[in-house]
Amino acid sequence: MYHHYSFDLWLTLIKSNPYFKVERTKIFHRDFNPSGKSIDDVARAFRQVDLMCNAVNERTGKNIDADEMYLMVISIINDNQYPLTDVDADKLYRDMEKLLFYYLPVIYSPVTIEVLHALKQKGDCTLSILSNTGFIKGQTLRKVMVNLGLHDFFSFQLYSDEEGMSKPNQTLFNLMIQNVKDCNKTKQIKPENIIHIGDNPKADIEGANAAGLKSHLINSNNTSILSLLSL
Repeated sequence: MYHHYSFDLWLTLIKSNPYFKVERTKIFHRDFNPSGKSIDDVARAFRQVDLMCNAVNERTGKNIDADEMYLMVISIINDNQYPLTDVDADKLYRDMEKLLFYYLPVIYSPVTIEVLHALKQKGDCTLSILSNTGFIKGQTLRKVMVNLGLHDFFSFQLYSDEEGMSKPNQTLFNLMIQNVKDCNKTKQIKPENIIHIGDNPKADIEGANAAGLKSHLINSNNTSILSLLSL
């Protein structure tokens, strides 16, 4: 029925290695904490920034970059008194990327690869990634996809930080639709022939529906990715 399957990434196909967040918190507690906040305070600062930036990105359709998010965490830890001009943001991100590859994200479900294989074996459809980013940039996620053996399933990958806009921004969904058409030039693919799959009711489901696409919510509603095979 569907000629193209568009997938969100985080909490749809992959999820964080829990040790990454633990070790990241320890680093910020050790290196960016002259105010002496507790390790729990630092963890809360990460969660606060993550939730706030996600909410802002979804509301505005724009994108707050990873570098800005890390600086926000440092500022919150130190009650907005830390001299952010002293932070080498590029080095900080490189360090966080190195940590990420030491504690690599994991594939969300034991059946994720099986489902992607089954969809690809249909032979009459293509797959892609359409994902909002946060503390981890698209350039890093592309390397993660290779490391996890997911890269070859997808015709293209779109990330919010690289495009400067976040789901449910309709311009981002329209960009995905145009990319679908570009990689299926021999077919007349209509929006209703494209389905977007994700875990976020607002960013993924409302965004896709507003763009005239079909949508399918998984994981956050206890629906498995296996359900795609029966659509």
